[in-house]
Amino acid sequence: MVSWKERISVNPTVCHGKACIRGTRIMVSVVLDNLAAGVDRGGILASYPSLRPADLDAALAYAAELAREGVMGLPVEIGT
Repeated sequence: MVSWKERISVNPTVCHGKACIRGTRIMVSVVLDNLAAGVDRGGILASYPSLRPADLDAALAYAAELAREGVMGLPVEIGT
């Protein structure tokens, strides 16, 4: 499995420094938004022909790392 670090880049001059699939202007957030909306992998790849299946895997791995490493200001649930 390829590391997400090999497929995702951040460049301050591309997409305002947002994480993008390396070599494209497709932001990782766009890939994740599509997946979250229920768009299947084939649909995403058809909509963005420069993407490869490994790019979708990298976007998910990147999101998983962010979830492990940081907190997004979620409310704490007490007594559930």
